[in-house]
Amino acid sequence: MMPAQNKEMKEAVQQKSARVAIIRIKGTPGMKVDMRKTFDLLCLYKKNHCVVVPNTAPYLGMLNVIKNAATWGEIDEPTFKLLLEKRGKLPGKEPLTEIYLKEKMKMGLEEFSKKFMEFKAELKEVPGLKTFFKLSPPRRGFERKGIKTQFSMGGALGYRKNKINDLIQRMI
Repeated sequence: MMPAQNKEMKEAVQQKSARVAIIRIKGTPGMKVDMRKTFDLLCLYKKNHCVVVPNTAPYLGMLNVIKNAATWGEIDEPTFKLLLEKRGKLPGKEPLTEIYLKEKMKMGLEEFSKKFMEFKAELKEVPGLKTFFKLSPPRRGFERKGIKTQFSMGGALGYRKNKINDLIQRMI
């Protein structure tokens, strides 16, 4: 591992109170088996899918395996609320609505997203909600050097700190 990437991973570990959004950038063909299994464990089945996970050591180990086919960073509350509102899905491809959330969880979208970011609620607690989000390709494309180079070198892969929020908003 290069020293710059190692430093970025240490910075990510230090911010334990944050949630991490992971977006799959590359598809399955030509991918190594351990990468495929890691994507399956994270429920990232196709490219442009996104999951939001806690910033813990096991997940950072998974990110180290898939760093050449995904991008990740700390997601903030307004972006998560927008992601949940626009791309949250229930069984039968039904959208997640405020009414459904109030009926099942006794709280609104704003309150649930706040509790989720404070680690007081989880996506699995909402009955029937899919834990991954299907996004569209980003408007205006990925970064200048494309999907084959790391974000720190001008590409789209790897750790991107808080810039993940801009990418998610372009993909919603």
